[in-house]
Amino acid sequence: MDRLIYTAMNGAKHSAYRQEAIAHNLANVGTPGFRAQLEAFRAVPVVGGGGTLPTRAFVVEQSAGSDFTPGILQQTGRDLDVAVEGDGWLAVQTDTGEAYTRNGSFEIDATGLLKTRNGLTVLGENGPITVPENNKVTIAKDGTVTGTDVNDPTQSNEIGRLKLVSPDLATLDRGYDGLFRQRSGELALPDVNVQLNAGALESSNVNSVEALVDMISAQRHYDTQVRLLQAADANARAVSQLLTMSAI
Repeated sequence: MDRLIYTAMNGAKHSAYRQEAIAHNLANVGTPGFRAQLEAFRAVPVVGGGGTLPTRAFVVEQSAGSDFTPGILQQTGRDLDVAVEGDGWLAVQTDTGEAYTRNGSFEIDATGLLKTRNGLTVLGENGPITVPENNKVTIAKDGTVTGTDVNDPTQSNEIGRLKLVSPDLATLDRGYDGLFRQRSGELALPDVNVQLNAGALESSNVNSVEALVDMISAQRHYDTQVRLLQAADANARAVSQLLTMSAI
């Protein structure tokens, strides 16, 4: 009886984990450059002591990482929007150091710093990029940031160049903040081959229809495990009643 209880409980727990990952993906359908989180599970037989045969199987989580399939490029016409074409990442500064993202929706804060829409400092090859006051910014395909004086359009100056990197995808880990970092902790080197599409953003690569179908499937699997738990409880109650009657 206990075998059924623990096996069903373990299956229900990991079904809930899967639902959590799917819900996270669905919540980021509209996040530019988002990469879908993948979760995988496998059954593992539990072997008893003394070389006995496996008596039950448990489910263990086997993280499959992230889906790095590119999203669709959507033209916005906004000067501070850029999308990475093909492979590559934009470097940003976080509280814990450098990280990488595909979300190229930028803005300029009150101090002139180039930042992402969620407040992260955008890194250039020589550090953060500061835009002079009264300058209109344009970003070239190679990441060069140019400022043009709004009062004198003939005056243009190169402000800096975005740090564009292209590390091996197998070396990247997703953080809790949704950003990626190299597993080794080392900083990726700039890659001159990474190109940008100015005035565009890359959409999330989450397929909302598939995610909803997966959510329904995970919920049904969870419900099945709960019913098994209820059946085990009912069987235990019936056995207890029979033992009580036998004792009488």
